[in-house]
Amino acid sequence: MRFVAALVVLWLVLVVVGFVVKALAWLVGVGIFLVVVTVVAGAVVRRGSSRDVDRL
Repeated sequence: MRFVAALVVLWLVLVVVGFVVKALAWLVGVGIFLVVVTVVAGAVVRRGSSRDVDRL
């Protein structure tokens, strides 16, 4: 009986760890997307402001 209880606890721990890892992987994907968007927006703003400086 102890063996079965230990297996149940082990499976529950593995399920929780699996959900946490999956959630973190999703957040990593969102983070990468936001970094790319920020870099692109920064490049666009920088390019626009450098054109203004060149005109002066």
